[in-house]
Amino acid sequence: MNNFSKIEPLETLSLTDKVEARLLQFIKENNLKAGDSIPKEMEFAQSLGVSRTVVREAILRLRTLGIIESKKHRGMIITNPDIMHNFERMLDPTLLATGTLKNLFEFRLIMEMGMADFLFEHKTQKDIDDLEKIVVMEEETSYNKSMFSLDKEIAFHGKLYEMSNNTTLKKFQDLLLPVFEFVHQSETNLKDYEYSSGQFVTHRMLLDNLKVGTPETFRVAMRRHLEPHFDRIFKNNKK
Repeated sequence: MNNFSKIEPLETLSLTDKVEARLLQFIKENNLKAGDSIPKEMEFAQSLGVSRTVVREAILRLRTLGIIESKKHRGMIITNPDIMHNFERMLDPTLLATGTLKNLFEFRLIMEMGMADFLFEHKTQKDIDDLEKIVVMEEETSYNKSMFSLDKEIAFHGKLYEMSNNTTLKKFQDLLLPVFEFVHQSETNLKDYEYSSGQFVTHRMLLDNLKVGTPETFRVAMRRHLEPHFDRIFKNNKK
C-alpha cells in the first residue's frame, strides 16, 4: 500500500500546500477509502524530501477537513468527511464578500425551483397538514399578502426542503438560512413591486398546487412566487 512511485516531485509555492496536494494525490491514486490506513508521517517526509513538521502541518489540514483522523492502535485512517459541517463553519454572512452572498442566494433560488419532482414523489398527508397549519397561521397574522415575511418564508420553505426527503438538501437549507436572511434584509421593500405575471403567488396557492397540481405546474407557481427576487437579480446583472 505504501506506493509513493506516482507522487510527483514538489514544485514551488507554499511547501505545506504542496505536501497537502501530494497527500491527497496519494489517497486518490491508491484508491483509499474510509477506514483504510495511511503511512506514517516519517514515511511521507522521507518520500517527499521534506521535514516531518511540514508533513504534520499538511496532515493537520486534512484532519481539519475531516478527511483523515487518528485511531488508537491504528494510526491515521481515511474518514468520510462531513461536507455540511465544513460548509457550516464558513457560512458566516459577516465574513463573506457581497459577490459570494449573491451567488449563494441565487443557489438557494435554483434549489427551490428544482425540488418540485421530489416534493410530489415524497409528499404525505401529514406534510400537507403541516403546511396547512403554517399557511393558516400566516393568513391569520399577515395583513399585506404582497409582502414577503421572512419568518413565514422560512417556515413554509423549510418544510418544503424537509419534504424533499433529501438529507443533504435539508442541511443546505439550514446552512443557507443566515445567508438568506442577510440578503433578504438588504432588499428594498417589495410592497410596490408590480408582478409581470399579473399575480402574486402566495403560500396558499403553492399549497393548493401541491394538493392537486403537478411538478410542472408547481414549478411555474414557485417561479411566480419568487419573481421579485429573480427580477432584482437579473436587473442588477444588467447594470
